[in-house]
Amino acid sequence: MTDKERALLAVNALKEKYPDSICSLNAENPLQLIIATRLSAQCTDARVNLVTPHLFAKYKTMEDFAAADVADVEKIIHSCGFFRAKARDIIGMCQKMLADFDGKVPDNIEDLTSLPGVGRKTANLIVGDVYGKPAVVADTHLIRISNLLGLVSTKDPYKVEMKLREILPPEESNDFCHRCVLHGRDTCVSGRPKCTECVMKNFCKSSKE
Repeated sequence: MTDKERALLAVNALKEKYPDSICSLNAENPLQLIIATRLSAQCTDARVNLVTPHLFAKYKTMEDFAAADVADVEKIIHSCGFFRAKARDIIGMCQKMLADFDGKVPDNIEDLTSLPGVGRKTANLIVGDVYGKPAVVADTHLIRISNLLGLVSTKDPYKVEMKLREILPPEESNDFCHRCVLHGRDTCVSGRPKCTECVMKNFCKSSKE
């Protein structure tokens, strides 16, 4: 079985189990999504979703965030961890988007990663979820599950992204990443995978081993 064939089996199996592949971060627009994604680093999406309603109620626009008092933002997002860096990045990214991108969230990886605090994982999420372009969000769930399946043999996020871009159908890649997150939370749990219940057990290399 080739990597592409195994990848397509995985895509179809997860699509059947999780027909609704949605981002678990709550956001109503691209600005909210990029901010929520920055907050999610080293933090659970559930925690972020508890914090963002207050944050987005107080700061409604990019201009609001760009002019925000960093200490106030820190106070609101404190429970997300690394709050000082995150507050600084959120304000900085909004200032840069206003100055360099006409107040719009960029639609490509290169421009997005030029923003403070935005790495490839965040950039891919925006490109895929907001602009509908092929994207690979290499988070911990995707990296772990891709390795277990035998699709990749590295934990380096960039290498995982590049390999999956080669073998996943482009139009399925973004949804596949969201489905891997769901699967990683309820079945392929880190350290205690429920292999007997897994919809991919018949072609997963780790399950066979």
